[in-house]
Amino acid sequence: MKRSPTENAASARKVTRRALFLGASQLAFMGVLGLRMRFLQVDQADQFRLLAEENRIKIQLLPPARGLIYDRNGTALAENEQTFKVVIRKQDAQELDKVLAELERLIGLTPAEQARVRDDLKNRKIGPSTPITIADRLTWEQFSAVAANGPALPGITPEVGLSRHYPLKGDFAHLVGYVGPVSDYALSQMEEVDPIYHIPDFQLGKSGVEHRMEDVLKGKAGILRVEQNVHGRIIREIDRQEGQPGANIQLTLDHKVQNFVQARLGGESAAAVVLDVETGDIIAAGSTPSFDPNLFVRGISVADYNALLENDHRPLPGKAVQGAYPPGSTFKLVTALAALEAGVVTPDETVRCLGHVEVGSRRFHCWKRAGHGNMNLAASLRHSCDVYYYEMAQRTGIENIAKMGRRLGLGESYDLPLSGISSGLMPDKQWKLANRGAEWVVGDSLNAAIGQGFVLTTPLQLAVMTARVATNREVVPRLVRSIDGMEQPVRGGGELGINENMLRSVRQGMFEVLNSNRGTAYASRIADETQHMAGKTGTSQVRNTVVNNKNVPWEERDHALFVSYAPYDAPRYAVSVVVEHGGGGSSVAAPIARDVMLFALHGAVPPLDAYPSSQRNTIRERFRTLPLVGKEDESTERSRA
Repeated sequence: MKRSPTENAASARKVTRRALFLGASQLAFMGVLGLRMRFLQVDQADQFRLLAEENRIKIQLLPPARGLIYDRNGTALAENEQTFKVVIRKQDAQELDKVLAELERLIGLTPAEQARVRDDLKNRKIGPSTPITIADRLTWEQFSAVAANGPALPGITPEVGLSRHYPLKGDFAHLVGYVGPVSDYALSQMEEVDPIYHIPDFQLGKSGVEHRMEDVLKGKAGILRVEQNVHGRIIREIDRQEGQPGANIQLTLDHKVQNFVQARLGGESAAAVVLDVETGDIIAAGSTPSFDPNLFVRGISVADYNALLENDHRPLPGKAVQGAYPPGSTFKLVTALAALEAGVVTPDETVRCLGHVEVGSRRFHCWKRAGHGNMNLAASLRHSCDVYYYEMAQRTGIENIAKMGRRLGLGESYDLPLSGISSGLMPDKQWKLANRGAEWVVGDSLNAAIGQGFVLTTPLQLAVMTARVATNREVVPRLVRSIDGMEQPVRGGGELGINENMLRSVRQGMFEVLNSNRGTAYASRIADETQHMAGKTGTSQVRNTVVNNKNVPWEERDHALFVSYAPYDAPRYAVSVVVEHGGGGSSVAAPIARDVMLFALHGAVPPLDAYPSSQRNTIRERFRTLPLVGKEDESTERSRA
């Protein structure tokens, strides 16, 4: 059917509207698309350019310089030394055999070292651009030879870095400690692993101050941005932001006194502590034998480590704070003060010593089998009479003795940045019931009263005890003097509250130990009246049977102990000495303590006129042979004066 003109006109209008609508829609779509393209290509160009660059830019961490450790006078105890090394990256190891052969010729790279490099490249889970150290601690000549032969060593990169060094070697090994490579075990012990520990060859504190103050010493890593190609090979360095070095630490130690202590202890298995009685500063804390901490910095060899482990004198533990020993008769200072404070004895009251006492079915002997006769407090200390203290134990009771021991610093683990600090043991009735499942008996009190039985103390605790007796103040040991120049607080120092008259009685007995011709340490007196020393000898048994030390193996001999302070009228230092299996405290430990005390007071090898005239030739020869660091002609002449 033929459509009318009207219908054709209407149809044409509809087509025109649809065409216009479709055209408008297409135009709008193209406009939006154009705007989007402009947004992406112009407005967001920088962002997408950065994303593209990040596909070829690698960020690496730069190791910071580790903080330095000094003694109280500014002498370096732990420093960083420049080291030269050569490294290779897995991505550059295509001609490995040729390169290793050339390095063998240039720097003497051993077959074992070459095998280690091959094993690292094959088995270590590292990225292609992570460096593997081929050789470290090269001489300048070796380093120069590698650099000069660069074209013949494809993939090899000579690098300059820093490594830890301990210039005084064994003198501070137990205190400063040492660093070593970051092991998988060390990482597993961390709650949150700092990315800094993934830096190749980074060194981590393993013991002593290095370990306990790791967070202060390690610093913060820097950032290096490098450009690499599609194969992961580094093309150029784009940007470098150096890290933040670790904080420098100044300790309270004096390197001269520490060196003298180590030298004077010699080949003994022993420890000695020098404490400033005013501040609690640890001036020295020696432990012998020692070891060279530099051996651990790059990983100690199996042979060297086994040699340390198999040494029966135990060079690895720091005996000054880790060693716990029966204090022997040095503990009589505690028992005497406990008895005086409990009011069960007066300084002048006497106890008759017949050489033993009987308690129940057991006989407790005095070290002098014939007995000492009538003993008052001062005489009991001067002669170190055991029977007097057996009597005090029965009158006073272990609870009062233990209370006084803790008051004087025993049985406490001090908050110091050192490894494995022992708290010793100040036992009482509750302790024995909880730990031994048995009731406390009178015999336990008698043993404790003379520093035997369950009582254990460290040389540091004995020095603290002596300092508190000398001052009647709560002396607390301090090892860190400042961090980055910021002085660290002196803790404690408050009054102990012990009756001063009681302390004078005990101090008088300690004075007579050294300065009465019948004192147990009279031979170790100081001749200079302005520096008179007060002290107490101790000998602690390590076996139940009483046998002459000369007739038993070394490991079964008694420990020798001595505690002291000086000058008597104005105390400056407290000194404790423990010589493992040394025999008698008066013959072995006391002479060491006197020499150490005099060195601390003089700040150098003491003059011979500080010693009794009859001993000066012996002392002169002793000082002449001591291996002291920086021994000067002036010191030698001083010792001959």
